[in-house]
Formats: sequence, C-alpha cells, structure tokens
Amino acid sequence: MHRQFEEELEEIKKAILTMAGMVEKGLVDVSKALTTGDAELAEGVIAMDDEIDQYEVKIDRLATEFIAKHQPTATDLRFVIVAIKLGPEIERIADNSVNIASRVGDAGKHPPQQAARDLPRMLAVARAMVSDAIAAYVARDASAARAVIRRDDEVDELYWSIFRGLIQLMVDDSKVISQAIDLILIARFIERIADQATNIAEEVVYLVEAHPIRHVDETEWQG
Repeated sequence: MHRQFEEELEEIKKAILTMAGMVEKGLVDVSKALTTGDAELAEGVIAMDDEIDQYEVKIDRLATEFIAKHQPTATDLRFVIVAIKLGPEIERIADNSVNIASRVGDAGKHPPQQAARDLPRMLAVARAMVSDAIAAYVARDASAARAVIRRDDEVDELYWSIFRGLIQLMVDDSKVISQAIDLILIARFIERIADQATNIAEEVVYLVEAHPIRHVDETEWQG
C-alpha cells in the first residue's frame, strides 16, 4: 500500500512538471515571437493551449482521487492541496501566453522604442519567475520561493512605465492608438504571468512551512 501511495504522489508531481514544462516552452516561444514577429511561433503557442488545459483537468482528478482513497495528513495533504491549486495557476499562465501570441503580429510591427525595449525585458523577468517558482516547488525551497515573490515589484514597475509611455504616445499621435492599446494589453498579460508565478511561489512556502502567506504583509513573512 505504501508503494502505491508514493507512486500516486509521484504521478501527480510528474503531471504538474509536464504541464509546467509545456508552459515554459510556450513562454520561450512567445518571447521570440514578440521580438521577431514570427507568426508561426505564435500559432504554436496558441495550438498548445488545449493540451495544457487537459493537464489541469488531469491534475485535479488525480489529486481528488488521491485524497478520497488515502485520506492523507500533514505534509502529504499539503502536497496534494498545493497540486490542486498549482494546476489552475499554470493553466492561466498558458492562457496569458496565448493572449500575447494572438496580438504579437500587428502590435509587434515597428513598436515605439520604449515598448520595443521594455516589453521583452518585462517578459524575460516574468519567464524567469515562472521557471524559478517551479524549481522551488521541485526542490521544496521556501527561500527560493520568497525570492520569486520579491521580484514581482520589478515587473509591476516596468508595467506602469510602459503604460504611462504608451498613454502619452496616444495623446501625442492618434494614429498609433490601436497599436498602443495592443501593446498595453500585452504588458498587462505579462504582468499577470508574474502574478501567477508569485501565487505558485506562495503555495511553495505553504507546502514547505505549513504557513499560508497569501494576503500577508511582506514584513511578516520575509526570512
């Protein structure tokens, strides 16, 4: 029975990591599409979304069945609860990658200088946050998870800088309004990806320390 217990836990973990790997590949591809305007790469990100959705459903099913069958406690119960929460967060990252991919065509043609510089930088930080949050989950490293959470401010600052710059551009030149709106939306989707990476990191802290830190002031949880 113990062997089956461990194998089923490992199956849940494997499903999460497979799903996360697909999402990380999508982020790499959408980053390239954003900077190069590669429509084929963007379409590939969009096409992968259905399979990622199915992994979310699979993780939820595996975790729910595990709880019903084994009634785990303590660390094992937290692991399964976190798995149920991670599936939707990872799926939302994929959705935001799709949202970016669907707009890189027209928006990416001759973007304003600030957006051309700061959007790829912003996405690079968000991508790294996702990768590091997943790595913290694998290693059960609460310190690394906290480091991910702290980086969210950098993404927020870039978002507001891009937002203000594009608003001013629209005020100065009405011909760029459509493109500027798409670029603002892309920046917003990247900001959401960073938020979702933060959510994953917060769940890692809970998994390791049995102490929820969502909606808690940073001064109360930082180590």
